[in-house]
Amino acid sequence: MSTFNRSKSINQRTLGVGTPRTASFGSPRVKLTSVSHWFRWLVVIGALFPFSIAIAGGYFYLLPSLTQAFQGFGTSKLNDSMEECNLFDGNWVFDESYPLYNASECPFAEQGFNCLGNGRRDEDYLRWRWKPKRCDIPRFNVHDILERLRNKRVVFVGDSMSRTQWESLICLLMTGVEDKNSVYEVNNHNITKRIRFLSVRFNSFNFTVEFFRSVFLVQHVWMPRHVPRRVRSTLKLDKLDDISNQWVNSDILIFNTGHWWVPEKLFETGCYFQVANTVRLGMSIPVAFRIALDTWASWVEKMIDTNRTHVFFRTYEPSHWSEQSHRLCNMSNIPISEAGGKDRSVFSDTILEAVNNLTVPITVLHITSMSAFRSDAHVGKWNGNPSIPDCSHWCLPGVPDMWNEILLSYLLSQS
Repeated sequence: MSTFNRSKSINQRTLGVGTPRTASFGSPRVKLTSVSHWFRWLVVIGALFPFSIAIAGGYFYLLPSLTQAFQGFGTSKLNDSMEECNLFDGNWVFDESYPLYNASECPFAEQGFNCLGNGRRDEDYLRWRWKPKRCDIPRFNVHDILERLRNKRVVFVGDSMSRTQWESLICLLMTGVEDKNSVYEVNNHNITKRIRFLSVRFNSFNFTVEFFRSVFLVQHVWMPRHVPRRVRSTLKLDKLDDISNQWVNSDILIFNTGHWWVPEKLFETGCYFQVANTVRLGMSIPVAFRIALDTWASWVEKMIDTNRTHVFFRTYEPSHWSEQSHRLCNMSNIPISEAGGKDRSVFSDTILEAVNNLTVPITVLHITSMSAFRSDAHVGKWNGNPSIPDCSHWCLPGVPDMWNEILLSYLLSQS
């Protein structure tokens, strides 16, 4: 009741209406001039009322359209779809317009990843495109991408899966370059897994696509002092790789790690974990992985200017071995319909947790689930050495091309 009275009082003051004491029509003191004065006011208010109704009606009629116009101004359809759509929730669809390049015509695709060149007969694995459920990934426009990368520095950091994606991007981009000789490795290196740094320059567009081999992201050191005999090396979980200063001042920076964080690459080779000056012999791999990622996250916050550099972290890529001994491939002819648990990974979950705790913007390329269905796209026995099958790495062209199309769609949405 008090609220109603306060509102009534305010409305009265606003309209210039007096209190009952000064405007009581029952009072014998009210003169004819006062009555005519109030009559004129009533006429004016009556005339204004329909006009006010018309203005208000027009306002509420136009408001939704104006709001939509201003909300849409300067926002592309891609931006809208990216905000509303999970790019990594979708399906593989057959598309005759794929593949986007021929690995035999790309000098930067390793022979071991060129499955067709190594004798694979079926070609259907080349023609699958990832389709998110609620949007579309923009069709690859190589000339547009080349222009957008002009004068830029693109850097991949990680293990051999990162090198595969690096090779894929170079091969994709080379399809739009007329003078193939204008694209070259700056140190004349052959593409092999033993080289820690590779850089391909697109001279006509003045940009480089670089790869730094850092399989753990943190420092790997040999033979620490005063440790048990079984310790041959350690990972310094609180120290980023000693080549990390070379990753700074890039425009696009893409990380990955995970495939070397397994017992056969660590404990069975005598590699254990170290924090500060203490070797942690009993530390588990998941715990160590999280500490290493926290070290990486702190380095990004301290060293990377995210106003210039767009940082990505690609999640774990599932393999498709039929047994733990890694001797037989569990490959199919087409994408499988059930992921069989390979759509989740403790490494991917840890990456997501670490990125969520960052105070700077990082884009996660969460490719674990989408890649889990592609048991048909691994190198398998078509790696140049049929006696050693490979169900971890991917054929080129293939799945890594789709990772890059998603990567480039983020860059397009930003610009």
